[in-house]
Amino acid sequence: MQKKCKICIKNYEIIVDLNDSETAKKIWESLPINSKVNLWGEEVYFYISVSAALEKNAKDVINFGEIVYWSAGKAIAIGFGKTPISVESEIRLADKCNVWGTTSFDLKKLKDVELGCEVLVEKYE
Repeated sequence: MQKKCKICIKNYEIIVDLNDSETAKKIWESLPINSKVNLWGEEVYFYISVSAALEKNAKDVINFGEIVYWSAGKAIAIGFGKTPISVESEIRLADKCNVWGTTSFDLKKLKDVELGCEVLVEKYE
């Protein structure tokens, strides 16, 4: 059975389907995670205590709905639109990141999330 987790930000519950990467396994094993939101353009990110190396399929331009881990910053990032370095409408992150899950949640709703909001990531059964 595929593992899922729930990212709670504000009154939103984002259900994430984890892939089978090493990063996803490390995040799963560290749950629950509590953190606070940081913002960068149309990207929400938050620091976690997980350390994971950059994987060979890491990328800096992601697809809408992909949830990533930023190795250099030890953070989960959720891009949902343009960042300060995006070209046209792409979701371009500041650095290569590991994709560890996907969601069908309408991430555009995160536009109203504010800096410092509480974040909870927990296993979803």
